[in-house]
Amino acid sequence: MLRVLYFASVREAIGTGEEWVDAPPDIVTVEALVDWLGTESEGHRAAFADRASLRAALDGRFVALDAELGHPREVAFFPPVTGG
Repeated sequence: MLRVLYFASVREAIGTGEEWVDAPPDIVTVEALVDWLGTESEGHRAAFADRASLRAALDGRFVALDAELGHPREVAFFPPVTGG
């Protein structure tokens, strides 16, 4: 099982900040995980609709969406982070 965390607008669209998923074995990239999660509900579809506004982290390390998923303990999704 994989812990998936959602933050900010992604959390709002999906309606939860965390869930545990059992992704199919053919899910080998973060983007493939996003595609698969996007089929779970209308909220998931909406949260992942704009890939340009989506960021990801594997076990706390920022990664590109085309990164290999590997075997992380957790994946986090969030909108771009800005600072000032």
